[in-house]
Amino acid sequence: MFIKNLFEKGKQVVSFEVFPPKRDDDLDKLYDTINELKSLNPDYVSVTYGAGGSNRGKAVEIASTVKNKIGIEVMAHLTCVNSTVEDIKIVLDQLKNAKIKNILALRGDPPMGSVNFTKTIGGFGYASELVKYISDNGDWSIGVAGYPEGHIENRDLSRDVDFLKKKIDNGGDFVITQLFFDNADFYKFRDLCVKKGINVPIIPGIFPILNYKGIKKSTELSGAKFPAKLNEILEKNQDNPDEVEKIGVEYSSNQAIDLINNGVDGIHLYTMNKSRQIKSIYDNIKNVLKRI
Repeated sequence: MFIKNLFEKGKQVVSFEVFPPKRDDDLDKLYDTINELKSLNPDYVSVTYGAGGSNRGKAVEIASTVKNKIGIEVMAHLTCVNSTVEDIKIVLDQLKNAKIKNILALRGDPPMGSVNFTKTIGGFGYASELVKYISDNGDWSIGVAGYPEGHIENRDLSRDVDFLKKKIDNGGDFVITQLFFDNADFYKFRDLCVKKGINVPIIPGIFPILNYKGIKKSTELSGAKFPAKLNEILEKNQDNPDEVEKIGVEYSSNQAIDLINNGVDGIHLYTMNKSRQIKSIYDNIKNVLKRI
């Protein structure tokens, strides 16, 4: 199934993102997690891979297992990092062979240890170029990334949305946003997208706060603003992981409920390969979701 078609059914699409574990012997744990999340009836699962293209082959294997064995629709990530056009063609062929029809096309972050993104010789320097190549080489449903606060390398939101428009014009079917914690930023971003002629579904990405150190690291890497009051509360409780998790689940749930009530096209939850906490959030939001 093409993910782009899910939005035609008038429901709010629910999706979860997972990533390949660092150790192969943790794969079974990941599949257990995905099977537990399956009970929530997600519309699809998104499978990312590590910085610099690491775990790319493992990510394809996981995506194939999710679709063909576990039985959930899947979206595979594909980036420009450390990839030539031929490398990307090989991955597209692998995805086709695995009957995977959905791709999230990204430029990708700089490899670990690098400050700036460097275009691979024989590859692509921009996500819009990757989107165009994927669109021209097969029948796919293509998702692209959006940045409610602007990309960390480009804080001019208007200019950043212009780049997003190019990705849509080149074949992008829907947008999934980077993490953010102030819904006002998302609404401003969504309004600007509409103003600039972007008329595809825009799905907010919700990043649950599961531990204090983890969220600090994630916001530093992404450049996302973190609410001062929330940070103060978490800082006071940083030595009490159960309380931090409780606060985080409540905050993410309330954030998602507000977005749902304001007509978003769906909710994309970054699971961090956790199921219990994600199930708690889903239980908190399920009664307001429009699902058919």
